[in-house]
Amino acid sequence: MDPDQDTDGLELRDFVAKLMQSSDLESVASEIDVLQSIYGDHAIHLYHSSPGSPRSGIPNHSSSTLGAIRYQVSLNLPSHEDISIRILVSIPPTYPASNPPQLQLLSRYVGAFGVDSSLFGSILRTFISISGVEWTPESVCVFDGLQNVLERCEAWYEDKVNRETAGELLREDAHTRNHVLVEPDQPFASSSIVAGEKDRVPLDTALPENIKIVAAEAIVDRKSVFVGRACRISDPSQVPLVLNHLMSERQISRAAHPIINAWRCQVGSVLHQDNDDDGETAAGSRLAHLLSILEINNVLVVVTRWFGGIHLGPDRFKHINHAARNALELGGFLEQTDESRGSGRNAGKGRKR
Repeated sequence: MDPDQDTDGLELRDFVAKLMQSSDLESVASEIDVLQSIYGDHAIHLYHSSPGSPRSGIPNHSSSTLGAIRYQVSLNLPSHEDISIRILVSIPPTYPASNPPQLQLLSRYVGAFGVDSSLFGSILRTFISISGVEWTPESVCVFDGLQNVLERCEAWYEDKVNRETAGELLREDAHTRNHVLVEPDQPFASSSIVAGEKDRVPLDTALPENIKIVAAEAIVDRKSVFVGRACRISDPSQVPLVLNHLMSERQISRAAHPIINAWRCQVGSVLHQDNDDDGETAAGSRLAHLLSILEINNVLVVVTRWFGGIHLGPDRFKHINHAARNALELGGFLEQTDESRGSGRNAGKGRKR
């Protein structure tokens, strides 16, 4: 056991014992005991404003200069246990009778992100804001306030992660690739189209005539969301138009990986095919392999991934493939090679538009 933690624990126990001796502070002492039982013995420490300063004293309620009881709580974010935050709890002498406590974020960083004034201020207003915790006189409420702070810090952190990931994608230089035709005696070959810049919405975002996009139900894992879409195409020139149309939708364009895609299109005796990882390394080639083994032509399949802040490792590729396959099944593309494969399984899998 860390000697400092042991000393802090003894200090807190002595302090709580002294609080128990005052009938006015019994509820405060009991609340600290409950918080320790919930968060652990080493999560709560008396707060010292500077090294070597005296411990927080028990306020003298008969005095005209009333002091506050102050202690800090160290907690891990629920979905990110490797990230901890420190919260200062200040208990006024009139708590819980007529005033709520005040919470303050002591941490200067949450993960790799510096705390901004918006988050800091919202936590200070936990018990006086309509978006915070409702407090009623004579009710202890520190636990409710701490849980509210955890939820807000986690949401703030995940928003920062998503914004950073989206920013990295927007900073990527868009690549332009020449469209290569395949000679008739070459059954399979890779070709490309001019994709344009994905971080810029083109003027023409209308969906090409006779193109119907099907979208499968979302797959959710640890707050990451995967949605597969598929549509029938008759010419490679339709691919950038469909992708531009999808990127014109704000919800899709704000995803970490908006248009992971692969496509195959048979024009006469020439098979055109290509794929794009959209920042998710090797994801596009995996979709291309899926189309190849299923022997599906004249189709574009697109998977959108919204990052939830937790790295999924290899599971992300499994979800990308499943999302794509669900969209292909919903669109009836699996019936091209096996009429019975999709029989009776399309209903309820997603939506058409």
